Amino acid sequence: MHQYVIALDQGTTSSRAVIFDEQAHVVAMKSYEFEQIYPQPGWVEHDPAAILNTQTDALREAVRISGIPVEEIAAIGITNQRETTMIWDRATGRPLYNAIVWQCRRTAPIVKQLCDEGLEEHIRNATGLVPDAYFSGTKLKWLLDKLDLHERAEKGEICFGTVDSFLAWNLVSGHPHVTDATNASRTMLYNIHKNDWDDTLLEALDIPRAVLPKVVDTSGVIGMLDTEILGRAIPVAALAGDQHAALFGQGCFKPGMMKNTYGTGCFLLMNTGELPVTSKTGLVSTIAWRIGGETTYALEGSVFVGGAVIQWLRDEMKLIERASETEMIANSVKDTGGVYLVPSFTGLGAPYWDMYSRGTIVGLTRGTGRAHIVRAALEAIAYQSADLVTAMATDCGRKPTQLRVDGGASANKFLMQFQSDILGCDVIRPAVIETTALGAALLAGLAVGVWKDMDEIRSIWKMDLSLTPQMNEEERRTALSGWHKAVSRSLRWIEEDKA
Repeated sequence: MHQYVIALDQGTTSSRAVIFDEQAHVVAMKSYEFEQIYPQPGWVEHDPAAILNTQTDALREAVRISGIPVEEIAAIGITNQRETTMIWDRATGRPLYNAIVWQCRRTAPIVKQLCDEGLEEHIRNATGLVPDAYFSGTKLKWLLDKLDLHERAEKGEICFGTVDSFLAWNLVSGHPHVTDATNASRTMLYNIHKNDWDDTLLEALDIPRAVLPKVVDTSGVIGMLDTEILGRAIPVAALAGDQHAALFGQGCFKPGMMKNTYGTGCFLLMNTGELPVTSKTGLVSTIAWRIGGETTYALEGSVFVGGAVIQWLRDEMKLIERASETEMIANSVKDTGGVYLVPSFTGLGAPYWDMYSRGTIVGLTRGTGRAHIVRAALEAIAYQSADLVTAMATDCGRKPTQLRVDGGASANKFLMQFQSDILGCDVIRPAVIETTALGAALLAGLAVGVWKDMDEIRSIWKMDLSLTPQMNEEERRTALSGWHKAVSRSLRWIEEDKA
């Protein structure tokens, strides 16, 4: 009898289910997109029902098209868009508001207030994060304030959770109110040294412990899938934030190994081992995973708008019909003609951390055309990632010689070659670029014995593509200088009191 593991990969723009066999080959995959809601400039929301329904539909359809018997499904792992904040009624499970997405900037004034109260250093020391509207804590405060729910929250009548927690509640029998250590470490409410919620920050944000989920290991059975979904109770055996799952799926088990995921955003993570590393360059320390009660840490840099800039070209600007066109279009011109696009539509993440930056296109001339803009958008993804690698090299005291890449946009060979060029290091793409889903599957399979240990999992990773730099040092310096000049034009574009 074969054993299969399913990853539920709930992302920012779509919900997917991916089925892997014992050799970690993709057997079947199904994905459904859902609507992005923009109530005001800088605000981003999702409909919780759309998240749940698309994820459930993707799971059922992936199993159907695979043709495998449900009896051969050994486990299910959940990986999710991080920081996105949800609240629901504990008695009924009814969501009380739209999900506030990680990209949303509405809580920037709350972050400023925390800093004005002198809590910036405590936030950095306790959570490993920098004070920013990106994280969940201020989103939860905004919801409790907006809906006047503090009294109900104190009584334990309200549940807060990130998307993993919401899915676990709805898909697992008994409605467990749980999250894992990776997702907890992204809330700006969790002390990553003590592995517990931080009382100082809970008090500052007026958030009662009764609203918070129990924090569990990243790999471990949290319960059984509701039998109404697939007709059989299946262990749900992993919860992991998407970038942590990708780090695991890339086999980055040794300190110093790093990967960059090109999804809606771009996320560079480096395994730092048993101890968190304090960044001096604007990166954050986070929990890579917690297995068997043992915590592994990582350094992380986040780009808010990566592949999302390609969606913007398609959906808002109508410059392309399909993301797959961009490689051919970018190669149709020799360069961008001096154009730089800074896609800080929702502010800039690491290493800038500017909540008030906004998107900018500079260097336009009368000869600028569609292809120049498309190429500049692709290059912007690589430039932002290069800023993260540079910051990480500074923190660690050495320049990387290799970057493992994954995610949808890593299929774009133009982008990957430009990434190698602008970094001056090799870019390595694995055979399975959907490493977020793979990581969730591996973590779940590890929990139920499909794979016996990390060494067996490490042997699964296979290389598909290796690219070396083609750009000389002078060209690289000139290109990066222009990029940093463009970024400087986008900084603090809106006034703080209007954010």
